[in-house]
Amino acid sequence: MANSSSVAVIDIGSNSIKVLVAARDDSGRLSALKLRTIDARISAGISDAAPRLSEAGMARGLDAVRALLADTAEFSPARIVLVATSAVRDAANGPEFRERVHAATGHSVRLLSGEEEANLIGRGLTCDSALAGLRDFYVFDLGGGSLECLAFRDRRIVQAASLQLGCVRLMEKFVADPQQPAAPSLVTDIARHVREVFARSGFTFSLSPGATAIGTGGTLTTVRTILAAKSRRTLDESDPVITVAQLAEMLAWLGALPLQERKQIAGLPPARADVFPTALATMLAVAGLGRVSAFRNSLYNLRWGLAAEALDQ
Repeated sequence: MANSSSVAVIDIGSNSIKVLVAARDDSGRLSALKLRTIDARISAGISDAAPRLSEAGMARGLDAVRALLADTAEFSPARIVLVATSAVRDAANGPEFRERVHAATGHSVRLLSGEEEANLIGRGLTCDSALAGLRDFYVFDLGGGSLECLAFRDRRIVQAASLQLGCVRLMEKFVADPQQPAAPSLVTDIARHVREVFARSGFTFSLSPGATAIGTGGTLTTVRTILAAKSRRTLDESDPVITVAQLAEMLAWLGALPLQERKQIAGLPPARADVFPTALATMLAVAGLGRVSAFRNSLYNLRWGLAAEALDQ
């Protein structure tokens, strides 16, 4: 029997595919019953002029979706929502992948526009009680294919942009050999590219100086996990505030290692080890552009916004 108080959301992202099963508690607050992430990397080739999902990438994606759907079964959610973002949105054969998912699972895949994705991330952030006191703030969600950017004034979105600055996309563009240590030029190359893309986008850092910057997505969560592992703490015990100095120090450390050594770092998922230096360089570039001294990491993101939307319906 379906549980009318819960919903399941599967987010088919460029680098990872994630599930959230959520319900509202007696106070109306959204709570997680199940969370899981599978690093499927469906987005290989996303930086090509005419990107296409590879057969191997689509197979990994379909296997991940099946596994995450199986995870939802014990909760019997009243509704299951599947969405796809940048990699599927940009790929010429994205519709074919969505049809394969539907044929294999019986579930349709909603394709989010960049604007929808950014706004739903913003809605997800409002579910984070730790951020309830913030009025004016930025949100940056770095994925494999895109970077979602939002500005909140008085807790309302006043700017939203989805930029093609995802870490897989930039790794393919700027890293000649991910097996090797990061090139000394990586930070400057990415910083220049980030400046150019932001300038074309029209997104501006218009809030008052010192406005809080929230960072969501796998990169900052991984930074927290690595820092927690070094001090023998769990993610929940770690400090959600990550300074730019910490990001720069981590890039200098991990970027100097070849891929096989990066894969041995506690807290760094091996499947993310190749793209991680690029992801760190991208967050540093955003910080430099916005004169941000630190990011506050939140675990509330797109899935939470979709769950809130589904439960409200």
